[in-house]
Amino acid sequence: MNSPTGARIGNVAAAHPRAFEVGTLLVSVLLSLLGAVIGVHLITTLGISANTSVIGAVIAMLIGRFSFLGLSKFRDPHRQNIIQTAISTATFAAANGLLAPIAIPYALGMPELVWPMLIGCSLGIIIDVFILYRAFGSRFMPASAPWPPGVAAAETIRAGASGGKRALILLGGAGVGVVGSLFSLPMAAGGVALIGNFWALLMFGIGLLLSQYAPALWNVNLGEMYVAHGVMIGAGIVALLQVIWLILGTRTKKAKLTETARIQAVAEDETLQYTIDSTRLGKSLGLGYILFVAGALLIALIGGAMNDLTMWGLIGFVLFAGVAAIVHELIVGLAAMHAGWFPAFAVTLIFLIFGLMLNIPTVPLVMLVAYCSATGPAFADMGYDYKTGWILRRELKPWKAAELIGRREQLKAAIIAIAVAIGVVAVSWEGLFADGKLPPSSKVFADTIMAGVTDPKIMLTMALWAIPGALIQFFGGSKRQMGVLFATGLLVATPNAGWLVLVALIIRIVWTKVRGEQGEQELSLVGAGVIAADSIMNVGKVIKF
Repeated sequence: MNSPTGARIGNVAAAHPRAFEVGTLLVSVLLSLLGAVIGVHLITTLGISANTSVIGAVIAMLIGRFSFLGLSKFRDPHRQNIIQTAISTATFAAANGLLAPIAIPYALGMPELVWPMLIGCSLGIIIDVFILYRAFGSRFMPASAPWPPGVAAAETIRAGASGGKRALILLGGAGVGVVGSLFSLPMAAGGVALIGNFWALLMFGIGLLLSQYAPALWNVNLGEMYVAHGVMIGAGIVALLQVIWLILGTRTKKAKLTETARIQAVAEDETLQYTIDSTRLGKSLGLGYILFVAGALLIALIGGAMNDLTMWGLIGFVLFAGVAAIVHELIVGLAAMHAGWFPAFAVTLIFLIFGLMLNIPTVPLVMLVAYCSATGPAFADMGYDYKTGWILRRELKPWKAAELIGRREQLKAAIIAIAVAIGVVAVSWEGLFADGKLPPSSKVFADTIMAGVTDPKIMLTMALWAIPGALIQFFGGSKRQMGVLFATGLLVATPNAGWLVLVALIIRIVWTKVRGEQGEQELSLVGAGVIAADSIMNVGKVIKF
């Protein structure tokens, strides 16, 4: 635990970089803007988001190579951790937490609800990161849990200390992205295929090709026939069941460990101790529920839900919405902690079905679904970022003080990022939606709501097509997410994206065979560069004033 790197960093907790330092704040804002644009672009073109932590870390490393204007301070891995926290939070907040939820009422022909939902979803995201800040490091969500993307980001930052090769590879990938974008190719699809799970992205590519060529080959539009929607529903339900099984199975294994063994482990390594006790965790979750209920009440009042609900109906609605929000958040967070992915769509879908079964009127139901879907993604993503920080801070002394200080600075960076994300979505949603660029998941929710209240036959059709979606998801397993990604490909229907995915996967197979594990890391950086460049090239199309 006393490595040379730790000695260079310094073992004084008070010396930890601050998020509100002028230089750090400026870089955080700029990269948050980049992350928000990337998130908005990906969610509207491919229907998915990418973890941009590596991009932020490598850019910070690149900045740190300069010795003038005090830029060399960005060589500090803890400052890089603050930067990557900001860009990553902005990406998921803008895409999954804001744009996708507010697109639901728009897709249903209720544009007047977009601004109320933007306000409500913004509150939901802020509550999200607040609860995780007070839950991370507890028995419920220990820092020592897997949080796979967080480990990847930490290792990237560590490796960056040895040289600038990673930054050069990222820039090379960006060059490829720029060239492809000049030919109007959806380069982000290829970039994503270089980073994520191979089998999941293979199914994503197959889904993209089917959606592109089905009209020409079989004179069938899978979207208009609700085939793609049904596949997504089936895959989503199975994904949720897999999460529950994963959580219960993990708890069962952990239950076999005695408290004596845990205490012994902490004695050998103090960084394994809990920084949040059970009492504070309980109070935090209780306060979180109250805040979610308050947020739901605000949405209901400013969105006009009172026109469809009695006073008792309003009380029942906000209480149920609070439950949906916090349960969605916790399940998504636990899934992210254990497996490195979070099935936000699947959990929201279940509450949508509950809402239909309870005969909640359309307007309040739309509010419920949008509000519920806004919670969870930022919660899970912040877990990854805290894991990255925890790994990097394990060498600092006194450790606990350094860990708590560092985590607080990451929270500040996240708040900065959320503010930027809200601004980007506020100025871009109208132009995007007017051009028909709505996230596929939002269309599924909208179509499901319409089918549930206007046409039972469509609901039956989706139920039938849910069977193959459920089977693919079940046999693919929880880590691969093959059913969910296949359905996403069917819904996206972006021309030529499927070919780029398949070509990227072939390159990935060949390159990793030649270069081994190092090749996998190199391709991840190339993919990140491609995604960033493709998004930047589309800034003019994404943000319309």
